[in-house]
Amino acid sequence: MNLENEKCVMIIDENLPLGLIANTSAVMGITLGKKMPDIVGRDVTDKTGHCHLGIIEFPVPILKENKKNIKKIREKLYEKDFSDLTVVDFSDLAQSCKTYNEFIRRMKKTEEVNLNYLGIAICGEKRQVNKLTGNLPLLK
Repeated sequence: MNLENEKCVMIIDENLPLGLIANTSAVMGITLGKKMPDIVGRDVTDKTGHCHLGIIEFPVPILKENKKNIKKIREKLYEKDFSDLTVVDFSDLAQSCKTYNEFIRRMKKTEEVNLNYLGIAICGEKRQVNKLTGNLPLLK
């Protein structure tokens, strides 16, 4: 993977409370780390000899958007033109589940059209990611 041509962003519902924003970005980040382990750098050692686990090798801007437009972007990501991108979504259904088994059961009974996304993460070729997200502002 050529990290120079890669980009990863997270788009989070700007109307969420701070705790849900933090939870959404944490869940998506952990999932990306599992799905794309090669973007995580090697462990490093500080001057005193203490080890620090590797972190992602490039920035991940956190962008803001409303839930209606996040849903539109998520729907576009199902199109063939964007099939090479890695996508992590985190929905209100996922956030409301107490266990992963509950999440599995409830997702099997839910159509995608009924999901409301708290956030989505998109990683892949920089031009494709920018095509979808280049006009979105940073979440501050």
